[in-house]
Amino acid sequence: MLIASKIWLFALTKYSLTNNRNIMETASSKRLETLDIVLNGLMRRYSDRVPDVKIIINAMIEAGIVSDAVDIDNDHIAFRTMGVPQLGVQSFEKIFLHYGYQKREHYFFEGKKLDAWWYSPPRETDPRIFVSELRVGDLSEESQRIIKSYTDEVTADPADSLDLDNGLEVDDFLHKPLWRTPSLSDYQTLLKESEYAAWVIYNRYYLNHFTISVHNLPDGYNTVADFNQFLEGIGIKLNTSGGKIKTSPDGGLIQSSTVAEMIEAEFANNETMQISGSYVEFAERKVLPEFSNLPQDRILRKHRRDGFEAANADKIFESTYTTQTLR
Repeated sequence: MLIASKIWLFALTKYSLTNNRNIMETASSKRLETLDIVLNGLMRRYSDRVPDVKIIINAMIEAGIVSDAVDIDNDHIAFRTMGVPQLGVQSFEKIFLHYGYQKREHYFFEGKKLDAWWYSPPRETDPRIFVSELRVGDLSEESQRIIKSYTDEVTADPADSLDLDNGLEVDDFLHKPLWRTPSLSDYQTLLKESEYAAWVIYNRYYLNHFTISVHNLPDGYNTVADFNQFLEGIGIKLNTSGGKIKTSPDGGLIQSSTVAEMIEAEFANNETMQISGSYVEFAERKVLPEFSNLPQDRILRKHRRDGFEAANADKIFESTYTTQTLR
């Protein structure tokens, strides 16, 4: 009788563990499906807003570099936020942590008064995420007053009221106003002190850029240097801050970017002005020394230099700055 009870208990425990595992796998699968909806929504609206995206992709297809846009590996996407209590990274990250992203290194940009973190994805096919945050408290009293006059309209963390399992709801949230439309005078005042602040006060959570992994492209296009030549050959304007090519000290991460598209912005009281929108970035990640003997067809993301480089990012931020857009 005791043996039978133990067998029954073992069977029940095994069933329970298997059932729990199946429930967890189903929940994880649903979250990844939701993530796909969110990522596709971001890329769709971003592509519509940034003409360079379609120009570059169509030229790549025409040149035979890729056969379809889905063949392009998206290295990372980036967002900008305001560092105030109810918003900022602590709010924004809740969305992607829910889908399985993991928070990684912190970066500090003293001159631009920014903090940033990157997040590794749940699947190799998903882009990394880079989220920066303006250190609002480090700005002048006037700039702080302007920013808080808008962000104070958000009285509670908006991520807490989101149904994160509803991809369409999250997609809509990332593209809707968080505060009233700013005035042109407020935008211009912020622009004088922090071009980052001015960008966020108008653009909010719009996707700042997506990044083509050039190291996965065919020979002749698989370095940033080669791909930059291709880009300039089709009339793309590149960010020259710190040079067109930005290289990490270890030589493992090489980056470049376009200059942000100018958009016709509609401010309060029907005032308009051409301002910086979003841009496209390009990244080349070298194979780590310990994997240098791997055949090319066996090299995965984990075999390449990961993470980011503050010195590179510092210059790429300027893709939206007037020193580049008015050049």
